[in-house]
Amino acid sequence: MKRFARLFITVLFFSLFLPWARAEETLNWIDCVAEAQKNHPDLISATEGINEQKAGKAITASALYPQIDASLTAQTAKTTNTATSTSSTGDTYSYGVTGTQLLFDGLKTINEVRSASQNVKASQQGYKFTSSEVRLNLRTAFANLLKAQELIHVAEDIVKIRRDNLELITLRYQSGLEHRGALLTAQANLAQANFELSQAKRDVELAQRQLTKEMGRKEFRPMSVKGEFAVRDDVKQRPDLEQIAKNNPSVLQATANKNAAAFTLKSAYGNFSPQLSGEAGANKSDSHWAPRGNNWNAGLSLTMPIFEGGLRVAQVYQAQALYRQAEANERSIKDGIIVGLEQAWVDLQDALESLGVRGKTLEATQERSKIAEAQYSTGFIQFDNWIIIENDLVTAKRDYLNAQANILLVEAKWIQAKGETLEYAQ
Repeated sequence: MKRFARLFITVLFFSLFLPWARAEETLNWIDCVAEAQKNHPDLISATEGINEQKAGKAITASALYPQIDASLTAQTAKTTNTATSTSSTGDTYSYGVTGTQLLFDGLKTINEVRSASQNVKASQQGYKFTSSEVRLNLRTAFANLLKAQELIHVAEDIVKIRRDNLELITLRYQSGLEHRGALLTAQANLAQANFELSQAKRDVELAQRQLTKEMGRKEFRPMSVKGEFAVRDDVKQRPDLEQIAKNNPSVLQATANKNAAAFTLKSAYGNFSPQLSGEAGANKSDSHWAPRGNNWNAGLSLTMPIFEGGLRVAQVYQAQALYRQAEANERSIKDGIIVGLEQAWVDLQDALESLGVRGKTLEATQERSKIAEAQYSTGFIQFDNWIIIENDLVTAKRDYLNAQANILLVEAKWIQAKGETLEYAQ
C-alpha cells in the first residue's frame, strides 16, 4: 500500500510540474520583433505621447467652435427698513442659455491649431525614433544570444583540442620524450578551456535576460534563438547619405518642431490684433417657480489690447528666440545624422571585409594544426613551436565567432543610423 501511495504521489508531482519542464522556447527574429511591437514599454509610452499631442490639438481647436453654457439660479434676499423697523424677503428664480462665438482674432487661434498639428507630427516622428532605438537594442540582444549559444559549441571544440593535446603530451611525457613544463602547460590550458566553457554557459542566461527585456516580457523564461550570422543590408556602393538623412525620424521631428515654432510666432503677432466675438443668450426669470418672464440678448464684443506692460512684445521676442533655436537644432541634428551615417557605413564595410579575413585565417590555422600535430607526434617539431600553432587555432576560432557576431551588430547600427523602425525586419 505504501509503495502504491509513493507511486501515486510521484505521478501526481510529474503531472503538475512537468508542463513547466518543457524544452526551452526557440524564437526567430520575426518572433522577437512581434513581441517587442506589442509589449515594449518605450513604444507604449511613445504611443501615449502621440495621443497626448492629439488631445492637445483638440483642446486648442475647441476655441474655434461656439462656447455654450447653461445656468440655473435660485436666490432668496432679505431687505430691512430701519426707519419703520420692517423687513421683507423676496425670491428670484432664473434659468437660461448663453453662447459666444469667436469671429476674428488676427488668426491667433488658427496658428495655435497649426502649431499643435506640427506637435502631433513631431510626436509621431518621435515614435519612429523610439522604434528605431528599440530595434537596435533588440537586434543587439538577439545577436548576443545567438553568439552566446554558438560560443558554447566553440568552447566545447576548444576543450576537445586542449584535452587531445594533454593526452598526446602525457604519452610523450611518460615515454620521456617531453619535459614536465609542457605537461603542466597542457593541464593549465585544459583548465582554462573548461573555465571558458562554464563562463559561456553562464553568458547564455545573461543574454536571455537581455533579450527578455528588449522584447518587453514581464516574466523571464529560458529561450534560445535561431538565425544566421549573415548580413542582408550590405550596401556595397556608397549611398546618398544626404537623401537618407532627410527621411530620418530625428530630422523630421526637428523639422516639425521648427514648423510648430513658426506658427507659434505667428500666433504671438496675432496678440496685437483686436478680438471680435458674437454673443447671444436667452433666459427666463421670475419671483416664483417656474419662471415665466422671457429675456434674450444678442450682440458683438470687440476687445483691443492697449497697454499691458510690454507683455505681448516680450511674447513675440520669446517666440522668435524659440523659432531660431528650433531652426538651429534642425541643422545640428541633420549634420550629426549625416556623420553618423558615414561612420555606420564605413563600419559595415570594415566588418564585411574583416569577416572574410577571419574566415581565411581560421581555415589556415586549422590546416596548420593538423600538420603540426602530426609533426609533433613524430618528433619533427618541438613542443614550444607546436603549442604556438595550437594557440593560434584557439584564437582563430574565437576571432571568427566574434567577427560573425560583430557583423550583425554593425548592420543593426547602420539600419538604426538610417532611421529604420522596428518594422524593418531585416
